Amino acid sequence: MSEPTLEDISDYDTLSGKKKKVVWIAILVGLIIGAIYVVSYTYFGNVSDSLPVEKKIGTIPVQ
Repeated sequence: MSEPTLEDISDYDTLSGKKKKVVWIAILVGLIIGAIYVVSYTYFGNVSDSLPVEKKIGTIPVQ
């Protein structure tokens, strides 16, 4: 049995047992991490005590 590739989705159908569980776990972990990021960004993203920046860098000095 060969390893699945990204070129053909039918490769997933040939997975069985432990490999299929690993694929599902990787997908679920990605979704959970994404959900945690969205919730934390929504909760902590709007900072009311941020300092306004008035100066803009026109050029970066290079030595």
